[in-house]
Amino acid sequence: MAKKKSAKVWAARFAKATDPQAEAFTASIDVDRRLARYDIAGSIAHARMLAKQGIIPQEDGEAIVRGLEEIGEEIEAGRFEFSRELEDIHMNIEARLRQKIGPAADRLHTARSRNDQVATDLRLYLKDAITGVVASLRRLQGALLDLSEANRWVIMPGYTHLQRAQPLLFAHHLLAYFEMFDRDVGRFQDCLRRVDVLPLGAGALAGVSYRIDRRFVARELGFGRVSDNSLDAVSDRDCVVEFQAAAALTMMHVSRLAEELVLWSTAEFGFIQIDEAFVGGSSIMPQKRNPDVAELARAKTGRVYGNLMSILTVLKGLPLAYCLDLQEDKAGLFDSADTLLVTLAVVAAMLPGIRVDAERSQAAASESYTLATDVADYLVRQGLPFREAHGVVGQLVRYADERGKGLSELSVEEYRRFSPLFDEGVLKLDVRSVIEARDVPGGTSPRRVAAALKRARRRLESAGL
Repeated sequence: MAKKKSAKVWAARFAKATDPQAEAFTASIDVDRRLARYDIAGSIAHARMLAKQGIIPQEDGEAIVRGLEEIGEEIEAGRFEFSRELEDIHMNIEARLRQKIGPAADRLHTARSRNDQVATDLRLYLKDAITGVVASLRRLQGALLDLSEANRWVIMPGYTHLQRAQPLLFAHHLLAYFEMFDRDVGRFQDCLRRVDVLPLGAGALAGVSYRIDRRFVARELGFGRVSDNSLDAVSDRDCVVEFQAAAALTMMHVSRLAEELVLWSTAEFGFIQIDEAFVGGSSIMPQKRNPDVAELARAKTGRVYGNLMSILTVLKGLPLAYCLDLQEDKAGLFDSADTLLVTLAVVAAMLPGIRVDAERSQAAASESYTLATDVADYLVRQGLPFREAHGVVGQLVRYADERGKGLSELSVEEYRRFSPLFDEGVLKLDVRSVIEARDVPGGTSPRRVAAALKRARRRLESAGL
């Protein structure tokens, strides 16, 4: 008895139909349907090339292109019916094309494999994703810069080990994140240079036997060059790993910023207040203003880390060229891209509404002996070696701490108990004077921060923002 005809293009080789559980397990259409417009774009370029080269009749090439364009419209309008039996986006589109234009559709897969086809789709997707991420990062940098400029002379304590360390300008602190995100932009732009390589034409693994024009296809799809090795082209997922790694680094930077916003908004710190539109309440405690957006931004970093580890684990033991393990490259990639984009957007939207309590942050910068290093530097300028000065000021701080005094509350006589080099000048040290003294490249002095703000603004303007 003849078996039931299968919709699968490779079914002729097998006597048995695919087990329903196996079919559900191996189908990727629920995930890779997101590649539809890239698959159609790649197929249109491929069909035009086949017709140009005389590999397929010109009229068939034109019919294929028209049919694919119509399918793209169907998918865009939500009228396309996806089938799990057809496994993936490639075969779903090809089956629909056959319904629309008949036997001419069967010529489309000439001189290509699903292996180089999906690799091309992925790279087209990544090119768009990277462009979107870079734009989102620039908007976040713009929001950081606006907040910095609005609070450019606010003084706050800088921290090491989460203990108050030295005073600095609030804008200087935020500009540290501007620099981190600038490096993230650079990483994605660098990734884009390696993504911008066309795999189509590599075939299943060894190239194809037709006189194809790969450079024509590359120009049609906007790729800068074609791949040099067919095996590498179909089995490489470095670009996915690299995107995920850049995404993980970016999310780490977002998470660090989010953590500081959470801390600064607590009653214990009280440096900022986050706008009500970006906080949540409690079901039982009416007074609560929870930094929900910042907390969730911090938490979502973990899932991006997980997606990076997942693709690295998938790839670590794969022989060349293609194995179906590579089907697992997309779900994590899409999730990381979505998570990154939505997180960058919401944090950028949250920053403009942050209100800074300048009085409280400056008061905190004046406490906890944050001027101790500058007192030691004062002795150095009087001729004492720094290590000796460090020891003197350590004793001085212990003395003040035991008496519940700040350094500014000590008299010059008390200072001179620890070194005769102290004079009235030490009493003039305060948070403003020590910040102004840090007038070195990259320092927190008002002059240096003002210059850094201008440079940052020029960077964004050169990027079109």
